[in-house]
Amino acid sequence: MHPTASTATSRGSAGPGALRVLTGADAPALLRLCDRDPVANLFVSARVLGLLARPGTDLGGQVWGWFEDGRLVSACWAGANLVPVEATPAALDAFAAQARAQGRRCSSLVGPAEAVLALWQRLEPHWRGVREVRARQPLMVCDGEPAVPADPAVRRATLRELDLVVPACVAMFTEEIGYAPAPPDGGGAYRARVAELVSTGRSFVRVDPGPTGPEVVFKAELGAVAPRVVQVQGVWVPPHRRGEGLAAPGMAAVVQAARAGGVDVVSLYVNDYNAKALAAYRRVGFREVGTFATVLF
Repeated sequence: MHPTASTATSRGSAGPGALRVLTGADAPALLRLCDRDPVANLFVSARVLGLLARPGTDLGGQVWGWFEDGRLVSACWAGANLVPVEATPAALDAFAAQARAQGRRCSSLVGPAEAVLALWQRLEPHWRGVREVRARQPLMVCDGEPAVPADPAVRRATLRELDLVVPACVAMFTEEIGYAPAPPDGGGAYRARVAELVSTGRSFVRVDPGPTGPEVVFKAELGAVAPRVVQVQGVWVPPHRRGEGLAAPGMAAVVQAARAGGVDVVSLYVNDYNAKALAAYRRVGFREVGTFATVLF
């Protein structure tokens, strides 16, 4: 959130409303909005909590707020991703107008499927270069003990292992998104992001001996963290180790570690066509509670 503010009125909305760039003073109202669905809105609430914990931190984006009668009713994170929060049709009209006016600055739209696909419907005639629309990504949660034994070899990564962890993260990102996040060495900014996850205890790995030395054979990160809810990202097993049953026990270890830290709900979202991942998550005890969608540029 930034100290600058602007207002706009949504054309075609059912009643009076205004869009404004939120400031730090709006954080409590924004957190209350996110709490309407703490799992679906975790990305934004985690960013806001990070701002409150570290004042002056650059969160890498704005938050657009949609107000009706002076009350915040919807929001949209606008950074590397556009992420709608509790978005009404009038809010989506306003968010789309704001996004068109600024020009495309994001690499994706992501969040609850109904809102993301409706936002994309408004933007598609104006924005070119879309690579893929993933219209159904099950949003899943595990809010109990894992249903399978945890892999005792999965643990939090250490900074000494960064040269092992970064290439694994790059490989996973490239396989999932379709392009590398940075040069093969990981790049300075990307390496720093991975190092932050490792240093804060949010990176989990299993490291086994390999033909040329130690190698990461399972990894996952806690990408978004709130006091009672976390979201797992970047789950990956290298291709030559798939089919060995590493994913489910590895995920069970991540769930177990998160719950031991006081977390009630461990969440994730996954592509609906990834049948093997879905099966592994279900074995661990994850169940579907909603649907996300992602539009990739």
